[in-house]
Amino acid sequence: MKLLKPIALAFLLPATFSLAHAANNPPTNIHPEARQILATDSISWNTKLPLDNEVLTGKLKNGFQYFIRKNTEPEKRVVMYLANKVGSVLESEEQLGLAHFLEHMNFNGLKHFPKNALVDYLQKAGVRFGSDLNAYTSFDETIYQLPIPSDDPELLKNGLQVMRDWAQDALLTTEEIDKERGIVLEEMRGGKGAQQRMRDQYLPLLLNNSHYANRLPIGTEKSISTFKPEVLRQFHKDWYRPDLQSIIIVGDIDVKQMEAEVIRLFSDLKAPAKPRPHVKYKVDLANKNQFMAVTDPEMSYTVGQIIIKHPEEKTETVGDYRRALLKSVYNGMINARMSEILQQSNPPFIQAGGGVEEFLGGLDNLGLYFVAKPGEFENGFKTLVREMDRIQKFGFTQTEFDRVISSIRKNNETAYTERDKKKSESYVQGYMNYFLEKDPALSNEYRYQLTNQLLPSLTLKEVEQIGQKYYVDNNRDVLILAPENQKANLPDEAKINTWFAEVDKEEITAYEDKVSKLPLLAKQPVKGSIVKEGAANTIGVKELVLSNGVKVLLKPTTFKNDEILISAFSPGGTSLYADADYNSASNAAGLVDASGVGQLNNVELQKYLTGKRVGITPYISERSEGFSGQSDKEGLKTMFELLYGYFTEPRLDDDVFQSNITKSLSSIANMENDPNFVFRKSVFSTLYGNNIRRQPASKESIQQINKDRALEIYKDRFADASDFTFTIVGSFTEEEIKPLLEEYIASLPSKNRQEKAKDLGIQEPAKGVETVVNKGKEQKATVQLAYYGDYAYSEEENMNLDALESILNITLIERLREDESGVYGVGAGANYRKFPKPRYSFSIGFGSAVDKAQPLIASTLDEINKIKKNGPTKVDLEKFVIEQKRQLEVQLRENGFWLGHIVNSAQNQEDATHILKYMDDLNKVTVESVKAVADKYLKEDRLFRFILMPDQPAAK
Repeated sequence: MKLLKPIALAFLLPATFSLAHAANNPPTNIHPEARQILATDSISWNTKLPLDNEVLTGKLKNGFQYFIRKNTEPEKRVVMYLANKVGSVLESEEQLGLAHFLEHMNFNGLKHFPKNALVDYLQKAGVRFGSDLNAYTSFDETIYQLPIPSDDPELLKNGLQVMRDWAQDALLTTEEIDKERGIVLEEMRGGKGAQQRMRDQYLPLLLNNSHYANRLPIGTEKSISTFKPEVLRQFHKDWYRPDLQSIIIVGDIDVKQMEAEVIRLFSDLKAPAKPRPHVKYKVDLANKNQFMAVTDPEMSYTVGQIIIKHPEEKTETVGDYRRALLKSVYNGMINARMSEILQQSNPPFIQAGGGVEEFLGGLDNLGLYFVAKPGEFENGFKTLVREMDRIQKFGFTQTEFDRVISSIRKNNETAYTERDKKKSESYVQGYMNYFLEKDPALSNEYRYQLTNQLLPSLTLKEVEQIGQKYYVDNNRDVLILAPENQKANLPDEAKINTWFAEVDKEEITAYEDKVSKLPLLAKQPVKGSIVKEGAANTIGVKELVLSNGVKVLLKPTTFKNDEILISAFSPGGTSLYADADYNSASNAAGLVDASGVGQLNNVELQKYLTGKRVGITPYISERSEGFSGQSDKEGLKTMFELLYGYFTEPRLDDDVFQSNITKSLSSIANMENDPNFVFRKSVFSTLYGNNIRRQPASKESIQQINKDRALEIYKDRFADASDFTFTIVGSFTEEEIKPLLEEYIASLPSKNRQEKAKDLGIQEPAKGVETVVNKGKEQKATVQLAYYGDYAYSEEENMNLDALESILNITLIERLREDESGVYGVGAGANYRKFPKPRYSFSIGFGSAVDKAQPLIASTLDEINKIKKNGPTKVDLEKFVIEQKRQLEVQLRENGFWLGHIVNSAQNQEDATHILKYMDDLNKVTVESVKAVADKYLKEDRLFRFILMPDQPAAK
């Protein structure tokens, strides 16, 4: 369900055009400074924003619309979406939940794909059910998505046929309808809990008791259980009609040929003789302030929200677009202020933020929120209100404004630079929103030029006027969500109004924007050198050795125009420290990262990095320490400066330490209320006893973190660069990168310590057990089945275990969901490692009704035993092979994939070029080889059964 849909126009991917011919006719609410700036640009404020000129659009005689665009990222792929202006808001009282139910039914029998033939056919083409093939239903729309290969003419033809069948040819047999009831009820059951119970209470207030408040897409148990099939068929007949539908097709295709096929297939869609009026429902303003405090015994934190509703401002003209930019600047400055408050040594809340965004039903809103520290709701609330009042009274500083403008400009430039590498999915969303809501769908060129032309015209005064308009004392909702045990401490509406008044009377001073003028580094590095240089291997990776022993692996690519990814690691990690130091060690890198680096604290560093597309994050894991990060060419030197700083000039500020400890303690104070937390804690206890390294955070573990020891451990981990391996992938040349390596990486300290991570001997018990946890009000069960043990690590074994995972995902969905209607979702997962000793884990998880948990476990084990006895079916094995092939085709053109592959190969001491043999190895997977790994690793005595059940009734 989509309730709040942020617009964030300033960060949409950008666009060229000339406005010189238009008349200058700025609206009256433009600030005088802006008028002066824009007077020379001859911009017509009322000019309608044009639809992307690179998309082919049309409307058939029956009203059906289409949007078709060629895009080659990724190659040999196309994404098709069917958008329907049909959602739950159109349901009658006897149809509650049927818009969503109908979405389900479109996967359970179509004219050309009866019963489950659709999913089966597409899986054979390498399309994954759930992650690729999917759909959703909201209040106002139902969307179907199908990403498929475009290099197979037959598959492309059938993909279009699927879209045509989705548009109007669902079979809706009584048999399939009755089978699907259980699946939808399980989806409903899975969503039950504290959030759902509280939502049911506050949604009528939030939606001003409008029609929307009674039309949640999921529907009701009664409706889903008892509706008559003809009622669903009537909904389908009334609303799945061409005047409310559009197909969006973007990918590596022939646009004209695709248009001809769309016209051929969709022109015969039938419109009702007497179509029902398509009512555009609204949420009317209440014209009053509202308040509600909602508690629940399973809520684990307290949230305060201030929601101020306003009539929607659509973005249809150049002037509207400019106003949307102003809102984005306003939002950016609000969140920067809240972020800075969170850096205080004793912050008034755990999280906070907000901004102006779209709401629902013809409304926008200024939404503000904070997560309160236990027992400190008043302090958090007043701080949020005080900061908003400060902005109202004193506005923002010019430097705050300039930083956000710089960030928007940088995002605009980045998006334009990568315009020919833009993914097809991102275009689809824009065209879909254009069809559904008439939101702008601009060309890359137009958006880039328009944003560049408008940004210099924005003024600080105008941004402050956004706040003056939206932060008002009318149509304001104050909503509090809290644990039941906090109920007595929560304010009522009168108290909230008193707090507003008290803050309003305070002597508030203007915000002081502290920007450091110091350079990032106190000391510049002493340049080292490259002492050894190998030739690029068969996958284009070149190894360098630096004068301090650092190894660097370089892979220049053209997958992006300006993206450089970096990763670094060395062996050691927290494994080298005693249990008494574990919590200090495991939190050290996070605390250092939160403190800034070199001469800049975190707030100063974030301001310093504004307008730069660069980031570096240090980490210390159990067996290694290192960095991950990214940059563009412009920020490359800054990225290396940060790396050098984190090695040689780390800092752990006292206020940051205190702030993090305070927020961490506050965030876990009520975690025992959450059934899932209690369940997870019990799983860890069963598997690892009281081992301090395998426990969720607790008050005791947080209090064990020692600031001085954490910094000492961090410095120790990064005191010796000689055993580090750096991997750099992306759009760079050796000539660009080598001088930076010599200056900032070859200059790092070297001690030649020759460290290795320690084998801590932590592993799961050899024999499985069953653990049942009773926690929670809802009558639902969560089941986690898991196998653990020693593993024969090899490429062949890994491939076969991956195949087993994929095949079980297919068979369990067919059995538990489609045949038995017992679950909404079920998933299998295989994991394996090589060090410190080869081990594996294999898990299967699902949620269900309480009384179905054990039968479904039995069904799951039956499917496992079938594979152990007979192996998988040849068809399911072929589905795995084609899925892997199709996934690899895309992954081989992703910087992130190559970075991960090269780093993992280095850490596992493997030859990274083995990826070139992947397809050959894939074709060696057989029914017998999968059967063998199933029999070897899914042994009955290694099975752990973890089951979360609701609270048991209290004894009488």
